[in-house]
Amino acid sequence: MNIEGELRPQSRLGMWFDHHVYSFVASLGRLLRKPWATALTVGVMAVALALPLGLWVTLQNVARFAGDVQQSRQVSVFLKTDVVAARAKALAGELESRPDVAAVELRTPEEGLEELRQRGLGDSLAALEGNPLPSLLIVTAQGDEAPLAQSLQQLPEADVVQHDAAWRARLDQWLRFGQRLAWVLAGLLGLGALLVVGNTVRLDIQSRREEIGVLQLLGASDGFIRRPFLYLGACYGVLAGAIALALLTGADLALRAPLAELARSYGSGFRLQGFDPLQAAGIVLSAGVLGWLGAGFVTGHYLRQTRPTET
Repeated sequence: MNIEGELRPQSRLGMWFDHHVYSFVASLGRLLRKPWATALTVGVMAVALALPLGLWVTLQNVARFAGDVQQSRQVSVFLKTDVVAARAKALAGELESRPDVAAVELRTPEEGLEELRQRGLGDSLAALEGNPLPSLLIVTAQGDEAPLAQSLQQLPEADVVQHDAAWRARLDQWLRFGQRLAWVLAGLLGLGALLVVGNTVRLDIQSRREEIGVLQLLGASDGFIRRPFLYLGACYGVLAGAIALALLTGADLALRAPLAELARSYGSGFRLQGFDPLQAAGIVLSAGVLGWLGAGFVTGHYLRQTRPTET
């Protein structure tokens, strides 16, 4: 039997790995031993994280809901009521041959009337004599639709020309403002979450200052002493990130059905879209990093203040 091999000291890498595992397990144990304090800390962090995340996902859904409007380059040309179907069809062919036009769709008065009936306006239309709707040309611009809309207004057959460039520009400005607001809130509330972790870890350090002092006298490095507190902060962050996602998921489930019903009343199939698995994992990981940084800052400051000076 090789006694020398059995008594061979463990490698530095193995010791480093074992201490990381021990620090992680010990941090979980400290969380479980103080469930009420842990719940308060994690709850405050979760709300601080959920607010900017909720605003961000709301803006993403608003942008997706208005995506067809934002990306549309369509100009609606309502022809005069005395323009016959043959002339409307010929005009559509003429416009489609223009270099600044990508496509032209002709909707006849009959098609427009049928669409209104499908939207539940049949009773109102039944009281009208004949079909009051004009022919409609939906023109898709090849580039910027503003010059195209101006030129289409000069057509002798055109009655009303509509395009929503101004509305789209205002929507873009509101979305940019909302995104900037989400980033500002994320920064402020993220700082608040970091301070919450830092204060919690500071209290934990104060309760273990005698143990830390003994380790320092024995020559333990700052990294060795700091490691359990770093894992403690990371655990706070990961739990807070997971609870923040759970809160937003609950809000999504509560709002999804009434919002879908409202969208259906406008003839839209829009549904709320939450975080995909990759985004959810990134949020939880980022929250863990935030907790790690808060614990590292507080622990590093404490160790610099208490490290015995060499004589």
